[in-house]
Amino acid sequence: MLTRNSLVFWVEKYFYNPSLSQKLISFCLLPLSYIYCFLMLVRFKSKVAEDFGIDIVSVGNLTVGGSGKTPLVIALAKEHLNAAIILRGYGRDSSGLYVVKDKNKILCDVSVSGDEAMIYAHKLPRAVVIVSEDRKEGIKKAKEMGVTSVFLDDAYSKHDIKKRDILIEVDTSNNRCLPSGPYRERLWKAKEVTLFREGIDFKRRVELKDATVKMSLVTAIARPERLDEFLPKVVSKNYFADHHTFTKKELEDILKKDKSDSLLVTYKDYVKVQDFGLKLSLLDLEVELISPL
Repeated sequence: MLTRNSLVFWVEKYFYNPSLSQKLISFCLLPLSYIYCFLMLVRFKSKVAEDFGIDIVSVGNLTVGGSGKTPLVIALAKEHLNAAIILRGYGRDSSGLYVVKDKNKILCDVSVSGDEAMIYAHKLPRAVVIVSEDRKEGIKKAKEMGVTSVFLDDAYSKHDIKKRDILIEVDTSNNRCLPSGPYRERLWKAKEVTLFREGIDFKRRVELKDATVKMSLVTAIARPERLDEFLPKVVSKNYFADHHTFTKKELEDILKKDKSDSLLVTYKDYVKVQDFGLKLSLLDLEVELISPL
């Protein structure tokens, strides 16, 4: 039986490191990709950008899967005294608009906010954090709360909002649109963007906190192999689908199986499991800006 985890990992391999059979599937789906990409172009051409009278910056990437946009948003937002972060809140158990954090305190738990929004709430103590499928409603709410700048998490495709767009360059040999490749949209010629490249415009740094002798890596991020260059020695690597909701038992089972001293997690995992009472080690990934916004 195909589990959700195995399906997600199959798709990630299909997009970024395909086998021969997956390359064949990709080729067969090319006609659908052409249609999809054309429809995205028509959609882009049909949109008129609304000016909300506030500084709005979108940070994202063109492909499906992780690119490290969350730590980049954090690094950019830290330079603003009165900012709001607005995101869809993928993977949350709620819907609609929620103020996850005002300028003073966190107002809900991770099941309501989703994991990425809770990272922002922890990492940006002075910022407002809002989740909303409707980004325009989120912007209006942020303005009501008196912010002077807004950062949209992964909103390149919101062509009906006047904003500055930052795109993180993602290395992939497959430059096709969905479903043949990983591209959700193209970099349209009529759209101005700022391209951020790792090692040129920003660099990643990692701090290992509360390390133990025997650690088991547990993570639910997209393309988890991205962690390999930052990893210390671990007993095992346990990958779950992006935004997976952990249970205490499945984590206890890993500790028991590996006879580990702690679970090594990223901050995205930490915000979901910190209250389980288990011994955690933290792989805290942050971004340092080289080029100013």
